[in-house]
Amino acid sequence: MKKLITILFISLSINTFAQNMGKVIEGKSMASAILKKDVRYMVYLPADYGTTERTYPVVYLLHGYSDDETGWVQFGEVNRYADKAIADGTIPPMIIVMPDGGTTWYMNAYDGQASYEDFFIKEFMPKIEKDFRIKATKKYRGIAGLSMGGFGTLNLGLKNIDLFSSIAPLSAAVFGDSDVEKSPDERYDSMFGQLYGRKLKGKDRLTKTWYDNSILKIVETKSADDLKKLRYWIDCGDDDFLTKGNCLLHIALIEKGVPHEFRVREGAHNWTYWRTGITDALQFIGDSFRQK
Repeated sequence: MKKLITILFISLSINTFAQNMGKVIEGKSMASAILKKDVRYMVYLPADYGTTERTYPVVYLLHGYSDDETGWVQFGEVNRYADKAIADGTIPPMIIVMPDGGTTWYMNAYDGQASYEDFFIKEFMPKIEKDFRIKATKKYRGIAGLSMGGFGTLNLGLKNIDLFSSIAPLSAAVFGDSDVEKSPDERYDSMFGQLYGRKLKGKDRLTKTWYDNSILKIVETKSADDLKKLRYWIDCGDDDFLTKGNCLLHIALIEKGVPHEFRVREGAHNWTYWRTGITDALQFIGDSFRQK
């Protein structure tokens, strides 16, 4: 009898666990007329997506430099963290969309060869929100990302304030003018040349494209009223080489009187840090989705 009860208990536990597991859709791609190529993406669907007719809020989750659309699932285990957070009520059920951003920094390059921002806003989001049951309004749309994806989160969010309710950059690649001016030539050319102009040195790197996409400059030039239309969760480790830029962003928002959450936790620029931060970031965004 004890053995039977144990088997029934294990079976019930397995079934309950399975019912709480969301679904990850891999190997998806869409043809982009703007980028002139196919762009891959992954989608996380909450556990009850297949058993309801409801529409869901969405979070666009951006990967870092040298990763691709699989990074947040393969290394960040975001599906596991989302499953748990939804099951215990920490976050509402949501769809999480992870596009491949390559090394585009999710922005429009100076020469028009890679207009990722245009692709994301004009092609990618409309397709995703047509193909999946998504609440396609500002209130139910958030964006988050790490490192290069943190930059993309800020850049796309700040430039499209009327599209997103909340943004959550983790270890965002926020640089000041001097950081770009003083960047070693090899590093600049390999990482930023395709974006702002190749073979440039010193102040010549501070092109119009640089200022159009400088997070600090965007915050400086936008009105406080506009900036306040977004909710901000900014998180960076105390041992991260990007801490300075995130602190400068924090100060810039303070000077504009813009409410925001700023976290400096123990940790560095690695997946251990981002795995321990993603639930809090999704919870912050998820609070925007809930009815007050």
